[in-house]
Amino acid sequence: MRSWKNPLCIRGIILALALSLVLAGCSAIKLGYNTMPDLLYWWLDGYADFSDDQEPLVRQELARLHAWHRREELPRINDMLARVEPLLPGDISPQQACAVVADVQVRVQAAIDAVGPAVGLVAVKFDEAQLRHMERKFRRSNEKFREQTPEKHYEQALDRFETIYGHLDAPQRAVLREQFAHSMYDPARILADRQRRQQDLLQVLRQAGAAHLQPPQALAQLRAWSERALHAPDPAYRAWQEALVQEGCRIFAAVHHSTTTAQREYAVRRLRAYQRALHELSAQPQ
Repeated sequence: MRSWKNPLCIRGIILALALSLVLAGCSAIKLGYNTMPDLLYWWLDGYADFSDDQEPLVRQELARLHAWHRREELPRINDMLARVEPLLPGDISPQQACAVVADVQVRVQAAIDAVGPAVGLVAVKFDEAQLRHMERKFRRSNEKFREQTPEKHYEQALDRFETIYGHLDAPQRAVLREQFAHSMYDPARILADRQRRQQDLLQVLRQAGAAHLQPPQALAQLRAWSERALHAPDPAYRAWQEALVQEGCRIFAAVHHSTTTAQREYAVRRLRAYQRALHELSAQPQ
């Protein structure tokens, strides 16, 4: 084991914590969330190949971030879900769906802001072997991403909708397919930006090591990278990203419009179950 994977790790932590909230059932949510620091450690180690002296720093930072998230963020996420619940029995407009997306983005930014000095402390200890390891991992990850097809994209979306509403019948699936038939989703364009973020990150880490930056300066560089990762420097790409978000809101509204009363009641029950699980998790001792 060698060093901690950098702010990709920051985003990875955030995403993994968020994904733990949409697992199949309440028991899975609790198990996944409570074991998240260990799961994240092994995921990050796959990128960075931690050294023995870096492992304690990584685990310490993951534990700190997890405790912060349980204490500060779970109640806020629960409040967010409580605001969504009254929307489910009726129709949902694209604007209402995008308001929920905006709430999620606020929570993502809060998690980014919570990442502590250990990120900079670990980042300055990367050596060239670790960075080459990371490059190889990026290449393998990108090759896997290239396997994404329109059909796989559709199936992933269908799976997410059925997690919320239960089984979608043939006419409802047709609604989803029709929406995807006209989608601006472009995996090649996403891959190009993905590679930009990866190369930008590797350059930041190499420069931090070459310049012998102190941890606070390295952390500042990594936070600047995180800003560029979340908000692409290319205005045309940012506009396309925003249009893709708006499209996703329209797709959600269209599929929700096709659902039955029973499916919407199912969604409400699921949401309430998530809320109970999050309440219990946030009440657990640190």
